[in-house]
Amino acid sequence: MPRRIIDVDGERWEVAVSGRTTQYLKDEFGLVFTRGTGPDRERRLVRYSPLGAKSREASLGELSDRELAELLAHSQPGWTAPELGYRR
Repeated sequence: MPRRIIDVDGERWEVAVSGRTTQYLKDEFGLVFTRGTGPDRERRLVRYSPLGAKSREASLGELSDRELAELLAHSQPGWTAPELGYRR
């Protein structure tokens, strides 16, 4: 799956679509934000409704870095998300 790299407040975040679909199919997608590697890795998830393309990959490509940073600001910790297995 396509990934993007953004810089937010000097921190590098990798962004990818979650791969999990909801009952809303193409009206709502999940994005996974990942920072770091190994046991210190931080993962966050956000769901959003695309305004343009209805394909997950194309929709991710249409988002600007600023829009991704705003979505990151509203994301939830990975351990609270079913897409990430509720793992701490």
